[in-house]
Amino acid sequence: MGRYVRGDVLLVSVSLDDRTGPKIRPVIVISTGENGSVCVCPVSIKPPSDAPVIPLSIDDFATGGLDLFSESYVMISRVTNIHNREIVGKKGRLTAESVGTITSSLQDILPPGTGQDQKKKPDRLHLGQ
Repeated sequence: MGRYVRGDVLLVSVSLDDRTGPKIRPVIVISTGENGSVCVCPVSIKPPSDAPVIPLSIDDFATGGLDLFSESYVMISRVTNIHNREIVGKKGRLTAESVGTITSSLQDILPPGTGQDQKKKPDRLHLGQ
């Protein structure tokens, strides 16, 4: 569909947990890889009680936005890899400050090389891309 960069806000069909099926929701691009892979964090209007999140408001967007009636939450503990072909659309891009907050929070909770499940989280989280 296109080339994406860290901070882009996309629409993708993702599942937030093992109990619910996938649904189209916003995600934040964390990094991009070879062969069209994109590392993302999903966004939800309901924060989980058992995982860290980062609040997201319309003020966090440099361009575009979401139909936010209240605060949403970047689910930094639910990092996942998708392929370019799974992207439904693009909703905008976050400010550099918002991207920096997400990136530093991810480095605190998901250090590279921790060996998470490949389906849910990347083996290595390369935040420099």
